[in-house]
Amino acid sequence: MEIEKKYLVSSLPDGLTQYKTWEIEQCYLCISPVLRIRKKNEDYILTYKNRTKKLADANKLCVADEIEVPLTKEAYEHLKKKADGKCICKTRYLIPYETYTIELDIFHGDYEGFYLAEVEFASVEESKDFTPPFWFGEDVSGDFHYSNSYLAQN
Repeated sequence: MEIEKKYLVSSLPDGLTQYKTWEIEQCYLCISPVLRIRKKNEDYILTYKNRTKKLADANKLCVADEIEVPLTKEAYEHLKKKADGKCICKTRYLIPYETYTIELDIFHGDYEGFYLAEVEFASVEESKDFTPPFWFGEDVSGDFHYSNSYLAQN
């Protein structure tokens, strides 16, 4: 199970070049439940994600059952042709913060200039105690408008 919070980013932190990055392209074959293909650097992944609404809505969190399996490059390219909407392209920065890793996404293409940060938690209780860094903006965890699957379709 994936438990995460999402935040808009009010300003980018200094020193981004020091952090590990992934170049990500992801496309959606279905959005309910989510069936996504992703290229992450040179890895190819098929993801099934089904949001756990009751738990998520009650806590304004992004909570989902998630299964990931590897794909070949050829399978990824084949499935990409069948994707609905547009593919989302972004650079993901992995930023250590306290005991967490912030995943800062800087979007490209149609969403150039849009920034979103995510933090994953081991439990709902742990997420409630989280204090974000100063550069985080609004908590948009419960707002589906900020899901990548929604962005790909709209």
